[in-house]
Amino acid sequence: MKVGVLALQGAVREHIRMLEATGVEAVSVKRREQLNDLDGLVIPGGESTTISKMMGKYDLMEPIREMGQRGVPLFGTCAGLILLAERIEGVENAHLGLLDITVRRNAFGRQRESFEAPLMIDGVAEDFEAVFIRAPQITEAGARAEILCTVDDRIVVVRQGHLLGASFHPELTDDSRLHAHFVEMVKEAKSAHTV
Repeated sequence: MKVGVLALQGAVREHIRMLEATGVEAVSVKRREQLNDLDGLVIPGGESTTISKMMGKYDLMEPIREMGQRGVPLFGTCAGLILLAERIEGVENAHLGLLDITVRRNAFGRQRESFEAPLMIDGVAEDFEAVFIRAPQITEAGARAEILCTVDDRIVVVRQGHLLGASFHPELTDDSRLHAHFVEMVKEAKSAHTV
């Protein structure tokens, strides 16, 4: 199994380290042709507008959208979550528009208001220490999206079939359980496609 990490911005090496800890081959992805043989893709944090512009510049937006529409598992963290969302508050057009959620950018405050919080993530962990940095909030989860975790009644992790989104940065800890959950999603999708 081969999982890519979109390497346009964000903690790419840290995501690769987490994925490798789960036993899969992990590669950084910068070019369209690198998407062809992937079983899953992580879209890391950074600045969503910048990443979106770079995805357009390198002709990655449509191929990644098609991957998601085809059932290839995608995992968006922080800005990656915003990129996956169907709706963004205050923005007319979504980026990939795959995940049935509405997000609010920087909902948890600016850089200096970053924080860590222990989370209970359904089906993943009862004690996951999450790092929130300029984190978006999922203000609404549509019927297709399953809420896996909230912080103070604010939605921070959702899953929609083969799509996974988190408001925080799971790669900035030593806890690989959320990445392991995504790898299980990749295995499920791979076995479903080979039947």
